[in-house]
Amino acid sequence: MKKQIYLLALTMLLSFTALTSFAADSHALTPLSKEEIATMTTEQKQARVEEIKARVQEIKDMDKSQLTKEERKELRTELKSMKKEANALGGGGIYLSLGAIIIIILVLILIL
Repeated sequence: MKKQIYLLALTMLLSFTALTSFAADSHALTPLSKEEIATMTTEQKQARVEEIKARVQEIKDMDKSQLTKEERKELRTELKSMKKEANALGGGGIYLSLGAIIIIILVLILIL
């Protein structure tokens, strides 16, 4: 009797739980945080940029017609995160809007 109860409990447990395992993509790059980027040397930054470029080229060369909707979504999110990381590695830059440029010109006119 005990054996049947244990067997029934085991079958119920296995029927209600998911047995799928989620394997990480071996080609996917793990994004780095801003703190990790700040501590990197210039050679490490250049190497990381080259890794990102190689991965982007690999994604571009991929046949995306065979991918499912979820896989395409994962690729898009991976590309977005790599773009953010590449911008952080490159140092970004200074962006001025048109309004800011006009204000700067007006201030310069008032000063001079």
